[in-house]
Amino acid sequence: MADPLLTFTEHGIYCARGDFYIDPWRPVDRALITHGHADHARWGMGQYLATDLAAPVMRHRLGDIPLETIRYGEVRDIGGVSVSFHPAGHVPGSAQIRVEYRGEVWVASGDYKVVDDGLSTPFEPVRCDHFITESTFGLPVFRWKPQAEVAADLNAWWAACADAGQTAVLGAYALGKAQRLLSMLDPAIGPILCHTAIENTNAILRDQGLRLPDTVHATAEVDPKAHPRALLLAPPSATDSKWAAKFGARQTGFASGWMALRGIRRRRSQDRGFVISDHADWNGLLWAIEQTGAENIYVTHGYTEIFARYLNSAGWNAQVIPTQFGGEEEDAA
Repeated sequence: MADPLLTFTEHGIYCARGDFYIDPWRPVDRALITHGHADHARWGMGQYLATDLAAPVMRHRLGDIPLETIRYGEVRDIGGVSVSFHPAGHVPGSAQIRVEYRGEVWVASGDYKVVDDGLSTPFEPVRCDHFITESTFGLPVFRWKPQAEVAADLNAWWAACADAGQTAVLGAYALGKAQRLLSMLDPAIGPILCHTAIENTNAILRDQGLRLPDTVHATAEVDPKAHPRALLLAPPSATDSKWAAKFGARQTGFASGWMALRGIRRRRSQDRGFVISDHADWNGLLWAIEQTGAENIYVTHGYTEIFARYLNSAGWNAQVIPTQFGGEEEDAA
């Protein structure tokens, strides 16, 4: 039996025939990157290949790296192996990477979600023999509400805070989640202020044509009194900081798929939790896998053992692959 086209090594997912890695966690000569989050796009690679939409954020985060770009659906020959990138729907520019040689097709999905958030290029199922999937939310308890319902809850909370003379402080990851929330907010309630980490990312994505509501850069010099009824959008680590405290009376909220678990909501000590994620829920994971037509499934991070066990009971050939990818927490890095 011939060696598989992709193997799992101490450096990451490796294609020996093309001599490249996908989202490696250790420095390698050639890295194909699914998206710009820190657990998938790391510093120190000899050469990077990512989508043209992911490249600006990657350069912002990693500096002056040797980065080539590729468009969705474009096919590249790398060492005789056909490689193409396809929308993953996770965050703007995110991709699944399809690898083919002599009829053997693998897809490394990175992180993905299957609902259209109105910002990211929507997820595109890709037929393959072997599918590498995350399972960040690979339990039946994780089933997301429609985005419009979450938006209504979020805006009602903000309006109630504003009516009570409080600043609504909302924690969200700087790339992807923050911009998705911005697109859901109602600017008629009040001004939207953004932490520097989020505002810098906003600027990059606006330059790429992403439509976002007007925001105020919440620098240290910003006077909270000049922005009554404000919502303050910040990374989770900043929502209870001295920087946030200067906005006076406030309520804190956090937007994450993890807010579906009561224990995590309590440990977070937030006033409100909003259940929304840029990862697929239980139904989304199963739908995506079914759409690939793959018989062989490799589960890389999340609830790996439980999810792989379910897949095997449902007729797939699934196995857990240890990796250094994270879930929604690591997206914040």
